[in-house]
Amino acid sequence: MPVYDYKCPEHGLFHELVAMDANGDTQPCPDCGDLASRVLLVSPGLLDMPPERRQAMDRNERAANEPRHGNHTSEQDGGCRHRPRDKPRVFYTADGHKTFPSARPWMISH
Repeated sequence: MPVYDYKCPEHGLFHELVAMDANGDTQPCPDCGDLASRVLLVSPGLLDMPPERRQAMDRNERAANEPRHGNHTSEQDGGCRHRPRDKPRVFYTADGHKTFPSARPWMISH
């Protein structure tokens, strides 16, 4: 059974082992017997975790459910911009061989 946190108006916080199906029910305070409502506190695992790891886990959680596409300019324009392709920069020699003078001079054409 899990441990839940409850808060008595007079005596403050206390912890109780409660069945999962009764987790929302009020529990009697161990000091005075008055019914106390359940409170949600920070998970103990989050307190021990380094902030960088917690931020990374949060970022991964968001990325799994809310993926972002594009970059800053495409998000401002409401979509992506397609730019026209450049004309091929091919140079044909007098004997019919073609060369690419501006792009990848180390490659040999067939």
